[in-house]
Amino acid sequence: MAGGGFCTLPNGSVVVAITLAGPADGAGPGAPVRVLVHAANRARALTRLRNEGLRAVYLRGNAEPPTPDEITAVLHHPDGLLWRARPERAQELWHPIRALLRPAVPVRRPA
Repeated sequence: MAGGGFCTLPNGSVVVAITLAGPADGAGPGAPVRVLVHAANRARALTRLRNEGLRAVYLRGNAEPPTPDEITAVLHHPDGLLWRARPERAQELWHPIRALLRPAVPVRRPA
């Protein structure tokens, strides 16, 4: 089950943080991935994730809300949608969501 939470900002928008199982490396799920989303409300934040291809994402409760550092990171990113592979390691940088969801093998088109 994914852990996550949210924080309401003074302007009324929210930052949602969800910890998910990472992409499968063939055998099974990978390392946990922490995903941050900035949106007008919780429903829109989850809709943004679903539109990116993470269809089965739900936020149940507020057990793991975003830290102040995570809030700052997502607010300063132009897309407002970030991820980091190892949530427990603060040294790893945040990545745009495109880097997580892009295909592993480039698609070759016939000439």
